Amino acid sequence: MEPVIVIPALGDNFAYLFRYEKNKAIAVDPADARLVLNEIKRHNLQLTALLATHCHWDHTAGIKELKNRTNCPVIIGNQALIDGPILEFGNFRVKIITTPGHTADSVCFYIEPSENNEGIVFTGDTLFIAGCGRPIGSDAETMWGSLKKLAALPNSTLVYPGHNYTEENYQFALTIEPENKTVQRLLEDIRQKKRQGKGKPTVPSTIGTEKQTNVFLRANTPEIKAAVNMPKTRDAEAFAEIRRRKNIFG
Repeated sequence: MEPVIVIPALGDNFAYLFRYEKNKAIAVDPADARLVLNEIKRHNLQLTALLATHCHWDHTAGIKELKNRTNCPVIIGNQALIDGPILEFGNFRVKIITTPGHTADSVCFYIEPSENNEGIVFTGDTLFIAGCGRPIGSDAETMWGSLKKLAALPNSTLVYPGHNYTEENYQFALTIEPENKTVQRLLEDIRQKKRQGKGKPTVPSTIGTEKQTNVFLRANTPEIKAAVNMPKTRDAEAFAEIRRRKNIFG
């Protein structure tokens, strides 16, 4: 049984259910209550908590209805203000990682490794596959600091972001690093599946893969700094330049 149920919503959003014990689940970024309830019923699950990585409506729109139907506790964004609060669901420990940048209240939910789990992180709009969110609630330096926290997680950690922007992010990555063979291969794989009518959710990635392919997460490396003609700049400044280019790209 896969612990994470992926729920595509609102066109390019991802909502998630994390299953634990026999039939219990927590919902993460439940943008559409109807879709979440359908999956709860289909898998015969009991919803026990509602988590949202930040306050934007496309991550919280389903919470009111789900709360009314289930009376679940709700955690939205940074209600803890500091890193480290631990939520416990059965035998799983979920650490709240504060990641301001996209919004001032952004957090990620890190399910710590266990006997049968490599570790999972729900990243909302902080870290996408091959991308990151726009700094809206904070500056680029703050966003870079949050990305460094995620990069410090074990390489095997599974990454479940809040949106499916993967194809566009790989396209952008090749404007920075056109010779990155791993990015080329992953982009072609997405395109091949689309041509065959087999398009599937592009999640999860891993922290290790993101360190190889995500130009935002690699803004501190000599090769990325050279690629943006900023070989001697500070890491956060290189990140800000990459983010500026992505804003123009799309």
